[in-house]
Amino acid sequence: MMKVLSAEEAVAEVVFDGATLMVGGFGLVGKPLTLVRALNASAFKDLTVISNNLGEPGKGLGETLRLGKVRRAIGSYFTTNPDVGAAVLAGKLEVTLIPQGTMAEAMRAAGAGLGGFYTPTAAGTRLAEGKETRVLRGREYVLEEPLHADVALIRAHRADKLGNLVYWKSARNFNPVMATAAKTVVAEVDEIVEVGALDPEIIVTPHLYVDRLVIAKERL
Repeated sequence: MMKVLSAEEAVAEVVFDGATLMVGGFGLVGKPLTLVRALNASAFKDLTVISNNLGEPGKGLGETLRLGKVRRAIGSYFTTNPDVGAAVLAGKLEVTLIPQGTMAEAMRAAGAGLGGFYTPTAAGTRLAEGKETRVLRGREYVLEEPLHADVALIRAHRADKLGNLVYWKSARNFNPVMATAAKTVVAEVDEIVEVGALDPEIIVTPHLYVDRLVIAKERL
């Protein structure tokens, strides 16, 4: 059966200084807020965070940023949090911008064991600088490398005791693909049910991708 821990125990077991973390969510929707709260209360620092954005000012990963724990952020939509721009200008944060669809595909590529993929997105822009490009069928494409992480902190709706996961509507967002691209996956869920209680047709993330479960204490 899957290991069930408190958020604090899970963070202490899997996170380390300098770790690369994937954190699910779009804004605060689908964000593992209980795990993020535990991360913020920990002593871990110098983190690289791969996430669509860094929360909102003082909320979620926005608090992680204010605490000075994030060294580098990789994502696509940081404008919801003006603290990100301020940290970059102050030399306290390195940001790598990546188009949203490209980010999702880069994580999928990591999970699929691919060495990279070509996309026309960002061709001819500053985001393509320093990257290999090819012209295919008369169109320019940019080579994007897969995105891997040491740990993924993800949010699902329900899990069974094996760790199979189902999601709730748009809160699904980046969580399933992140579960395939990290060495260790911690899933925060609303409830854990008996094996066989979940309809196999609605299971999105098989238990083989999940290493630990945490019961959610915080919700939007």
